[in-house]
This record gives sequence, C-alpha cells and structure tokens, in this order.
Amino acid sequence: MKKVLIAAAAATLMLPTAAMAERDGLTVYNTKCGVCHASGAAGAPKVGDAADWGARATQGMDTLLATAKKGKGAMPPSGLCMDCNDNELKSAIQYMIDNSK
Repeated sequence: MKKVLIAAAAATLMLPTAAMAERDGLTVYNTKCGVCHASGAAGAPKVGDAADWGARATQGMDTLLATAKKGKGAMPPSGLCMDCNDNELKSAIQYMIDNSK
C-alpha cells in the first residue's frame, strides 16, 4: 500500500502544468506580476494607472500576450510566470487592464 501511495504522489508531481487547474488573472497577478506592476519597478506599467495602460490596451490581447511571452525591457520572457500558460497570461493581462481604467 505504501508503494502505491508513493507511486501516485510521484505521478502527480510529474503531471504537466496544463493538467493542473488554471489560475485566474487575480491569482497570477498577485503571485507573479504584482511584484513589478504594483510599483512600476523597472518601468513596468503600474496597475491602476490609466495612462500606463490606455495605449497598451488598444494594441489588442494578441499583441500584449506576444509581448508578455517575449519579454520587454527589464521584464524577462513570461515575466515571473515561467509556468503560466497562454490563458493564464491573458487573464493576468486582462486583470491589469480592467483595473487600470
């Protein structure tokens, strides 16, 4: 029985991130993006600042996602969310836009 539990635990740990529940925009922002986007560190557009996000929002989600995935300026590729999938990144971007109007 003990070996079965160990094997099950090991198998769970080896599951790809996609098999886990997706995080919402608020969760991704609070755990990854907020480190820089709350304060504007290293030139990051601050959440809550309409001037920082207004022009960005007009670029469209596909452009913003591509920029986030590639990185920009001091932001590394995918920001600090190396385990985020595209939907999670989109949700975080949308959260930041929605809270910067």
